[in-house]
This record gives sequence, structure tokens and C-alpha cells, in this order.
Amino acid sequence: MVKTMEKRILGKTGYEVSIVGFGGIPIQNVSRDKAIELLKLSLEKGINFIDTARGYNDSEKLIGEALQVVGRENFFLATKSMNRTYEGVLGELATSLNNLKVDYIDLFQFHNVSKKKDMELIMGENGALKAIKEMQKKGIVKEIGVTSHNADILSELMETDEFSTIQFPYNFVETQGEKLFERANEKNIGVLVMKPLAGGAIPKGKECLKFVLNNPNVTIAIPGMDSEEEIIENCKVGEKLAPLTPEEVLDLDSFTKGLGRYFCRRCGYCAPCTVGIDIPSNFLMEGYYTRYDLKDWALSRYNSFYKKASDCIECGICEKRCPYNLPIIKMLKNVAKVLE
Repeated sequence: MVKTMEKRILGKTGYEVSIVGFGGIPIQNVSRDKAIELLKLSLEKGINFIDTARGYNDSEKLIGEALQVVGRENFFLATKSMNRTYEGVLGELATSLNNLKVDYIDLFQFHNVSKKKDMELIMGENGALKAIKEMQKKGIVKEIGVTSHNADILSELMETDEFSTIQFPYNFVETQGEKLFERANEKNIGVLVMKPLAGGAIPKGKECLKFVLNNPNVTIAIPGMDSEEEIIENCKVGEKLAPLTPEEVLDLDSFTKGLGRYFCRRCGYCAPCTVGIDIPSNFLMEGYYTRYDLKDWALSRYNSFYKKASDCIECGICEKRCPYNLPIIKMLKNVAKVLE
């Protein structure tokens, strides 16, 4: 029996979507059978929106396998591409359709358009937007959206009136998107929130989702989920959305003050590391050790890594890729200091 979850209209698309969606990044880490079970449970709990991307390794393939069992017709399906050119994005779309085992995509998004040159390429004469608009006319793509980590670029893109949705990070410690969301609401553009739990940095899922979803300009939050427990807990918020209590606000505020300005959201854009360091996982283990009081477990995991923070050669390539401009080299030195 499908649970009753609050739904909202996704801007000018007219689609009614569950306020909690299925974020597809972590599903790449599970088996085919597990992926099927996760989507079955999501459907039972009232989720009808799935977000994935070409860049999420096997995420599309696993979701495609699961949809064969659970039913593609039960979900509004979104995927993304980092390709910026006409021919390139057509190839990416074809791969997505094949991976997902579908003949159309509900929402095709241009992924992480955070630099001026990327925007200009996409919008240009031989750009990806032209190709996807042609696919939209053929019914292969239903709606077109854009994701970014740069509020200024996203603001500029919204004013072109080419996009039905935007996707941007928003959580208790990253509120720079609030003005952006207000403008999106004025233009009837759907707002998808990524990183509602700050990329796992805030282990208070219920409170974080309540904070995000109580913003009237947000349409849907899409936390990444790869366990039954996460789906159940996150869906409880969407089934009966309530305001944050004063106690919950104080609790969140107390915890997030300890994060400081520099913390990893685990977006993965720093990869691949020149020497093979899994940068987000190194930061995650340091966080488990210092913030979650899981010292023995964190040390055990850290010591099993093929490459550790101390192996950094300070080439700086990762810092150029980071959409949050984190001082990754300095942060890796701190990881080595704490865990080694």
C-alpha cells in the first residue's frame, strides 16, 4: 500500500512530485537485487521522483534494472549530463536511455553548470541546449533543467526562460540559495534541492529535511539513499511535514557550529586524484573520528585505504575542480595529523 506523502507541483512542468525524492548517487554502491528492493520500498513510501546522472558510475544502470521490476510508469525520472556540445550530449542521452532501459526522460538536466564558459557552450549555436530542445520536440525529453553550485550563474540561466527546473545545494549551513529560490518561484520554475544533509556532514536527517522542506519556495529535496533505514526515516518527514521545533533548531545550530566553514559535501568533483586518494572518504573518516565519536571504526577504515591523506603531492588539481573552493591540500594535512 502506497503511503501518503505530501506532494508539490514541479513548477511549469505541471508534474506533481513527492516532496522527498530518491537521490541516486549512493545506489551505485549496492547490488542489483538491493537496488530493486530500495526502489520498491521508495514506491511503497510514496516517493515518485528519481534523480540520477551519467556521472554517477553505475547508478543509471542499477536504477534501470530496478525500474524493469518496479515499473517505470511509477516514477518521474530525472538524469543529467556534463556534456556541453550538440553531438556530445546526444551521445550522453542515448547512453542514459539505454542504461535506464526507457524510451524517454522526464527531466534532462545540464549537470553542474557553474562556470561562464560552460553556460556559453551550452547556450551556443552548436551547444547542448539546441540538441536537447530537438529531443524535446520528439518526446524523448519531456522537460529541461539545470544544476549548479554557483548561484550567480544559475540566476543568469533562469532569466533565459529555457529551463523548467533548477537544482542547487541547500541545507542548514548552506542557505545562499534562498534568494535564488524566491526568484524561481516567481518564474514558476521547480526547485530541486541537492545536499539537504550537507553531503552527509550533518547526521540529523529528520531535522535537516524539515528545515529544507519548510521553505515554501522549495519543491523537492533529493537526499541520496542506499539503505532501507534511510528511506523509511526520510519519508516520515514527507508523510507528515511539521515545522522545526525550537529545540530542533538549537540542536542543529549547536552541531553545525562545529563544522566550521570548510567541510566536504562529498560531491566528488575533486576526483580523480593524481595519486589515487579518495579525497571525500578521507574527509569522511576524519569527521567520524572527531565529530561522531567513532574513533576505532574510523581508524580501521582509514588504515584500509590504498592511498591516505599523507600521500598528497600538493598538485592542486583537486582544488581547481572543487565547486566550494575548499583548501583541500590543507584539509588533507589535517586528516593526516588527526588519523596518522
